[in-house]
Formats: sequence, structure tokens, C-alpha cells
Amino acid sequence: MTKDLDRDYLTRVGGLIRASRRQRGWSQAQLATAVSTSQSAINRIEQGGQNLSLEMLSRISEALDSGIVSIGQPAPTHLRVTGGRRLSGTISVKTSKNAGVALLCASLLNSGRTVLRKLARIEEVNRILEVLGSIGVRTRWLNDDNDLEIIPPKRLDLAGINVDAARRTRSIIMLLGPLLHHEERFELPYAGGCALGSRTVEPHMVALRPFGLEVKAAAGSYHAEVDRTAPKRPIVLTERGDTVTENALMAAARHEGTTVIRNASPNYMVQDLCFFLTELGVRIEGVGTTTLTVHGVGAVDQDIDYAPSEDPIEAMSLISAAIVTSSEITIQRVPIEFLEIELALLEEMGLDYDRTDEYPAANGRTRLVDLVVRPSALHAPIDKIHPMPFPGLNIDNLPFFALIAAVAQGSTLIHDWVYENRALYLTELTKLGAKVTLMDPHRVYVEGPTHWSGAEVICPPALRPAVVVLLAMLAAKGTSVLRNVYVINRGYEQLAERLNQLGAEISTFRDI
Repeated sequence: MTKDLDRDYLTRVGGLIRASRRQRGWSQAQLATAVSTSQSAINRIEQGGQNLSLEMLSRISEALDSGIVSIGQPAPTHLRVTGGRRLSGTISVKTSKNAGVALLCASLLNSGRTVLRKLARIEEVNRILEVLGSIGVRTRWLNDDNDLEIIPPKRLDLAGINVDAARRTRSIIMLLGPLLHHEERFELPYAGGCALGSRTVEPHMVALRPFGLEVKAAAGSYHAEVDRTAPKRPIVLTERGDTVTENALMAAARHEGTTVIRNASPNYMVQDLCFFLTELGVRIEGVGTTTLTVHGVGAVDQDIDYAPSEDPIEAMSLISAAIVTSSEITIQRVPIEFLEIELALLEEMGLDYDRTDEYPAANGRTRLVDLVVRPSALHAPIDKIHPMPFPGLNIDNLPFFALIAAVAQGSTLIHDWVYENRALYLTELTKLGAKVTLMDPHRVYVEGPTHWSGAEVICPPALRPAVVVLLAMLAAKGTSVLRNVYVINRGYEQLAERLNQLGAEISTFRDI
């Protein structure tokens, strides 16, 4: 590409910039401030009326976090979907993305060799692996089953941390718990990841301060100082968050003594972390409850082999794919404990499905079933749909109910009280024919049933709403385009290819 783009490209790029800006909820003035130019210049750029240097295009791309251009790297990936096709066949749920990234961070607690079986090979994992590699950890994929070997160095090189990789994942914050056992001073770049609003890191600080960790934010990094102390009383988490609980667990795991964690998340990834820590010799009471009692160990140096369980959010994605396309699909290895509320609600809405008897996951503890989901005439639920901490409806599964409500008869209120932006992203379904009304930053009304139609959509910057749009495209007659799908690849392994194996018609392409 030459320094200046021709008129055709200018018009196309201008349209992408405008769509990405609106997707982020920014005005032209806000974008102009972010890239140090004028609002009038942004207006001309969006109209295709101003030449663009690659430097400016790169700055705009970075500000919008939309990958409009990627200098020196492959161009953004898009999906072209030919919709209106019935799906059929059998598909197995892959292992948990959220458990996988937590276990990668927890591997730093072990001085020996760790092998994680069938780890999700996704972009979020790739970013953590890049970070681990940059600080001296040796990792390698052992086979086509995605078994990963992790061998730490005698001393971590935290000064060499890959800043770019760290800033592209919110999971980086889960290194605080393990690293406080390694160094008395260290820095971590600010966390990135999904654009879901202002999720404060203060609950992590509350959880880790009793272990002597103090963190100050300055110049784009967390500056951590550790004066190792023992918690003098039970740690009460101010937020029952998954990553907050995981950080507290990893801090407690190498503290020689007993730590009580109250208001802990009992969610699936936290349970997997508890099972892993047990393999390291840490004794944990109360797994699956909101009070965890951790009997830590001073050092861990052993070779261990652990298999994380399957991902309930991916399972919900596949259930939703069957529902929106009116298809019969068999979904194997579904972690039923973490989907019982969702399935009970779907039964109330009229879903026709069968499930097998339970059997154990490879970790020997998580309960799995196989589901057969059939075409069903759904109706709206009597009450609103809202998430709750486990064992309630999972917050990450809530966006799929907006999609399901769009094919059900009647009106459904979806209340996302956790994130202040995600409800906005669900309105992208209107571009495909759905009737979604934004009530406020947390609530949408969805009116069904929907006559889906194809459209071109910029991928929402949040993982689950992005997948919801892709699944809606499967039901939409004609051809749809979903642009810049990196966010989907953060959390799903070869999702398009696996849906194609069920009869979908999705192709990958790049442009500019």
C-alpha cells in the first residue's frame, strides 16, 4: 500500500472508521482528540475526502481498537456468512477459555513442569503465552490435541515483559497474585480486553493487600510493591468476581498458613483453578461455595498434569446456534452444573431437548452431559431475564438470551446490571432485522419473532455480543459480512470452521 490511499480506498476506509467510531459510542470530536487532529479532519476522513497517511490510519485504528489497519501484520479478518441454512450433526464443547487463562497464570506458582491438557488454542491464550515467553517461561504445544507444556525459569525476567501482548488482554491482571510470590517490586502494563465499560481493578487490590501487595497506577502500568505479610482475618471480597477470586486464591496458595476468602465466586473457572491448586498440594475447603478456606504451601516444585473442564459459555453458544437456525444438533461434553438455570429458563420458553446421564470430565470432578437440541416454538418468558452470580444465570450467557428472545413469540426484557455498555452492543441485532429497543445502558426490550435479513456489521468490541451477531447471521437469508472478528478469536477456537462442519456456510476473507 502506498503512503496515500486512492479515492476508492479512502471511501471504503472512511466508512469503516465511521462505523467503528459509532460502534464505540464516540463522537467525531472524541476521536479527533484521541488522535490529535481536528473534528473537521475526522469528518473529511469519514466522507472519503481527505488523504490518509499510514501513520494517521494506524493511530485511528489503535484509538478505536478496531484493527482497521495493521502495519507489518496481516490485515483484519472478516467473515462472510450465507445464512438461512439448517444445521445438523454432532459437536463437542471445547475446554474453558476462562479456566485456561487462569491456569496459565497459576502455572507460575509451580517451579516444576506443568502440562495442561486440551487447552483452548485461542487469541487470549496466545497473548498470555507471549507474555510468559517474554519473561522467560518456556512453553510448547505437544500435539494436535492442544496439550501445552510450561516450564518456568529459575528467575522471571519481568523487565522483559511483552507490553503489547499484555495490553491486549484483561487476563494480565491475574498475574498479580502469582507474581507477589516472586518479586518485591514489579510492573504490569494496564489490562485491556473487551470494551465493557469501567471495570475497576480496586477489588483486586482489596483482595491482595492483606498479603502485602500495594499497587499504584502510573504511566500506563501498575507499579507493585510487596511486603509479604499474612492475612490477619478472613479476606472479604468487595466484588464476587471470578478473576478477583482467582487472584486471591493464587496469593493464598503459596502463603504458608490458612487463608479464609469470603464472598468468593464459585463459578466454573474458579473451581477449575481450585482443582489445579489441589494437584499442587494446596488444600482447599468449600470449593463450589462462597467461602474458601485455603491451606497454602511455601513452595511447589513438581511435575503435574491437569485437564481443564469444558466451557459452559461455548456450550450456550452452540445451544443458541441450534435455536436461532431451527436445527437439531447434538452437543457433547456440556458442563451441566453451570447451565442448569439457563436450561430451566429455556424449558419454560418451550425448548425441546434431551440430555444424557451425567459423566465426569477429564478433571474427574466436573459433571458433563450430552444434549440433543431440537427445533422449537419458543415464547417469551413471563419475567425479565437477568444474570446472577453462580449458581444463577451466567453473566456471559445473558447476551445469548437476547438472540433467543428475538426468535421467541412476545416481548422480553433483558437486564444486564453488571456492564454499562454491553446492552448497547445488543442493538446491533437490529441491523439484521431484530426488534431490539435500548431502554438505558443496562436494559433492552426484544420483540420476537424476527424475520432475519443479511447485512454488513462491524464486529462489536465485546466477545459475547460479537458471537451473538455471528449466530444471527446464520439465520439471516442472503449474505452477511461481519468485519474484524479478532474479538471472537480471543475466546473461541475455530468457531466458524466448526459451525461449517454442522452445515453453516461461513468463509474468511481480508481486504485493505
